[in-house]
Amino acid sequence: MARVLSVVIPAYNEERSLGTLLERTLAVDLASVGVSSEIIVVDDCSTDGTAAVAAGVPNVILERHSTNGGKGRAVRTGLARATGDFVIIQDADLEYDPNDYLPMLRALLSGRGDVVYGSRYLKHPDRGRLYNLLTGKHPAQSWMAYLGGQSLSFIALAYTGHYISDTVTALKLFPRSLLAGLTLETTGFELDHEITAKVLAKGCRITEVPISYFPRSRAEGKKIGLPDWFRARRTFARYQDG
Repeated sequence: MARVLSVVIPAYNEERSLGTLLERTLAVDLASVGVSSEIIVVDDCSTDGTAAVAAGVPNVILERHSTNGGKGRAVRTGLARATGDFVIIQDADLEYDPNDYLPMLRALLSGRGDVVYGSRYLKHPDRGRLYNLLTGKHPAQSWMAYLGGQSLSFIALAYTGHYISDTVTALKLFPRSLLAGLTLETTGFELDHEITAKVLAKGCRITEVPISYFPRSRAEGKKIGLPDWFRARRTFARYQDG
């Protein structure tokens, strides 16, 4: 019997991209690694047609928030609804390719780590950290976004003792039982860092695999900003011991 991957997709005003994302997600050949999918879209009180797009796709579970609670709260709603053996968190935009689930699943199923993060900046996994740091930026990504993400890698190192090349990646894969054992509290983008800190505090191994990345601009709908960097730093400090 195939094991199940729950794909949790938090979405806020993503009607332009969500349909294409769901189509691509459903097309991933998970059977090649002995896995089937459960797709959960959490509409965080969108003011556009996000919910209608999700509702119109067969075999997609739709959860809706009556008020906007933030990405972290939407992820937590999705995690509570998930029933699969594994959970992956996927943004509703098109910055990440669902086909990257496959190398991430292979890494987890082969025991390379307890948790797998898809890294946008690990373009040369056989080279050292410094080389990847210097070559990891996507040409279309802003320097502010790149440097902000890279600096958080060193903040994570300072508070947790572990270096992760892409702490803010939107592709993170977990055994669902591991996430179910965490008491999650944050509601915004900082949930990523709460989870990372708590997973590391439990002694779990995070392994990273290279993934594709197609950055979008703020004009195209990107929502994360400078205030989230400060929240991330505070979150690592707050949860460094679990």
